[in-house]
Amino acid sequence: MAVGVVEVGAAVVIVGYVIGRQVRGEALRGRRVVLLPVVLTVVGFGRLGDHGRHVAPADIALLVIGGLLALGIGAGQGSMMRLESRDGGLWGRMPALGLWLWGGLIVSRLVLMLVAAGVHAHVAASSAPVLMLLGLNRLGQAGVIAMRATALGIPFAAERDGRPFLADRRSRG
Repeated sequence: MAVGVVEVGAAVVIVGYVIGRQVRGEALRGRRVVLLPVVLTVVGFGRLGDHGRHVAPADIALLVIGGLLALGIGAGQGSMMRLESRDGGLWGRMPALGLWLWGGLIVSRLVLMLVAAGVHAHVAASSAPVLMLLGLNRLGQAGVIAMRATALGIPFAAERDGRPFLADRRSRG
């Protein structure tokens, strides 16, 4: 039970932090926009079977539905983000209207938890998928932002060390 409280608490802190940054607007660095969601998704996925939890077929079905909803809502968030070039890099700000999508993400998770509890999909009804679904949501947003930024010809903002995202990869090619 304490683990579930920690997972939910961590998700609340992460979501609050992300919402605050998005509404204020910020330089969009590739590591934060792309790599952080990948890490959240992988860590969250790995936690599904923790503590002897058995992932049943009903869990899988509901987790796939939840994942698709999270990705879709993230894509919607990415399409709403106001993007521009500042100091030669990508800068973005979520309009206040985007908060409705965060609300939709939360409501969709609560509804799926109720459905999962009703069909005895204990993993899907637990707090275990929260980090994975949050990561998938952020990946959906990242994908749309990356496509839009590419179409606009705006690179991600330089990382804190001053180098562009994936600079090592591009120089090897």
